[in-house]
Amino acid sequence: MARRKREFNAFNLSFLDIMSCGFGAVVLVFLIMNHAIESDQQLLNQDLLSEVSLVEEDVADGEAGLVRLRNTMDEVDREIIEAQGRAKRIMEEKDRWEAMVRELEQDGPSSSSDVEELKAEIQSLEYQVEQLKKEANDATGTAARTTAGDGAWEYPTGLRLAGSHIAILLDVSTSMLAPEIVNIKLMQSQLAAYPRGTATGDRILARSIKWNQALRTVDWLTSQLPIVGNYQVITFNGEAAIALPGTEGKWLEVANQAQLEELSEVLAKITPSGGTSLVKAFNKLSGLNPVPDNIIIITDSLPTQGDGAPFSRPVSPKQRAELFTRARSSLPAGVPINIFLFPMEGDPWAPSLFWNLANVSGGSFIVPSQDWP
Repeated sequence: MARRKREFNAFNLSFLDIMSCGFGAVVLVFLIMNHAIESDQQLLNQDLLSEVSLVEEDVADGEAGLVRLRNTMDEVDREIIEAQGRAKRIMEEKDRWEAMVRELEQDGPSSSSDVEELKAEIQSLEYQVEQLKKEANDATGTAARTTAGDGAWEYPTGLRLAGSHIAILLDVSTSMLAPEIVNIKLMQSQLAAYPRGTATGDRILARSIKWNQALRTVDWLTSQLPIVGNYQVITFNGEAAIALPGTEGKWLEVANQAQLEELSEVLAKITPSGGTSLVKAFNKLSGLNPVPDNIIIITDSLPTQGDGAPFSRPVSPKQRAELFTRARSSLPAGVPINIFLFPMEGDPWAPSLFWNLANVSGGSFIVPSQDWP
């Protein structure tokens, strides 16, 4: 008997065949998607590498420009020193000729022609001296007063003291006592027991290298201000105040020598204390009319408080950076900011943020060595 032919039915496929087909479809989709992701990553990496190359070229150009600028400054300094040397020799020559004139005048009228020739020579020497003085003043500005100290008072590279109204902001917070936190705490406790005015307290402050260096920096700056300019000094810690009593809201004349000496004496009596509020220092500038056209900040760290009450706990580096950013918005626009930073331990973001402020404003950023000025 012939066997009946079995009918084909699609639903007779095994379960294993169905699962194999499904798995193959999933693998195919995964391979397609993975290839697309790798292509996108390669394009993104190429774009990022291009941007990095452009930034590296900009950095290289900036470093080359900085080297050229430093070489130019060194050349100018050398020319100034040579001009000062020539001026000194000419003055000595002038004194010698004047002594000869006096001797010839005492000899009588027979030597009148020689006297006239010597006077003409003296006038020529005086003219040369005036020209050399003018060249030196054009290069460095006319100093308001002389400064005394050991060694050479070098001019910081890149610093510009131009301007008719120059504001100097001096940090007088506790951290200005020393670079290290442990020494700051030590001197703070010592001064609490022996305040300024006592023999021990005065000796403690005399040992504060950092604070005394900041005071010498103010003396150096005021000695280099243009003689026809105006200035004002603002001290700041948790609060801000005009340094010289009775001059609130006023610009002081650089030519007033007695006032400059009085300012030095007032600053020398300050004991660094409290926190640091840059925003209060910047807000103090708004009380000056006209607004300053050059601002110099002498500090050691980012602020530890804003325009409100101080924090009840230690301030983190991130909080310091946020306070600095908020304070920065209070500065007058278009004014160069020059920074003298005496770095403090435990404030790693201060150099970069202060450098950026100086760079963007067209000012200078200076970290003095311990023996300057």
